[in-house]
Amino acid sequence: MAVRKTYNSIEEEILDLKRKRNAVILAHNYQVGEIQDIADFTGDSLRLAQEAKKTDADVILFCGVHFMAETASILCPEKKVLVPDMEAGCSLADMVRPGDVRAWKEKNPDGVVVCYVNTSAEVKAESDYCCTSSNAQKVVESIPADKKILFVPDYFLGTYVKEQTGRKDMELWRGYCPTHTMIQSSAIDVLREEHPGAEFLMHPECGCLTRSMHLADKILSTEGMVRYVQESHAKEFIIATETGILHRMRQQNPGKTFIPASAQATCTYMKMNTLEKVVDALEKLQYEVKVPEALAKRAYLPIKRMIEIV
Repeated sequence: MAVRKTYNSIEEEILDLKRKRNAVILAHNYQVGEIQDIADFTGDSLRLAQEAKKTDADVILFCGVHFMAETASILCPEKKVLVPDMEAGCSLADMVRPGDVRAWKEKNPDGVVVCYVNTSAEVKAESDYCCTSSNAQKVVESIPADKKILFVPDYFLGTYVKEQTGRKDMELWRGYCPTHTMIQSSAIDVLREEHPGAEFLMHPECGCLTRSMHLADKILSTEGMVRYVQESHAKEFIIATETGILHRMRQQNPGKTFIPASAQATCTYMKMNTLEKVVDALEKLQYEVKVPEALAKRAYLPIKRMIEIV
């Protein structure tokens, strides 16, 4: 009977399994701190997609939510892409279906569909361009001005992009991130009074964006926020996005203070991943996310167009 190896910590066990599997661990900025700490790369959707594309590992363990692992599978069809918990989905991504996009395109045959990366592979396959919160403006600006645009599924990100680009003929899907809608303007007003010297950074998915857009010092993606707080001379920041990002900010900037715009802005799906599930995933090579080849080819095109633009 084989003797099971003992470890001093669960982190040590994960490192050993990672070596055995020739695996790389990718963690989104909204993951719990323990997972961010053991990850090879932590970042936003765009950075993690780029790292997935570059890696020479045999196994990609994606600690995020399902659509992110799908994107990694589309970009790296030869890799085994795993997630710690197959139930870690995305409410925003679920708010638009491929049939919705097809129906719009039938009514607008010359129109262009831009899908946020927070969408399923099936929705991406029906779209013309993909985007992230960090590059949505550039993607929309690259589309000829005479083209009608449908932006799916996030209404608030679409609202921000529409204002920044001045696009008139841009239809916005009415999807939203439930976590970001927990961030309310009234709470931000109070925090700004309590911390008059703090810089206010907002993610464009925030439900209060339509009122607070012009009150924010910066509207940035998560990776944009991480870079900005390192470069800024300010010592205090109000951060309007999912609270998981505060772990990385505090680690990288020990002399600065980070205040969540809402302590309740926590994504249940993102927090489903745990170190114990990471061990199981690497040990059992579960749960694999594999986008079928025909679908992956169609979904790759809008992603490729995005990467070429940015």
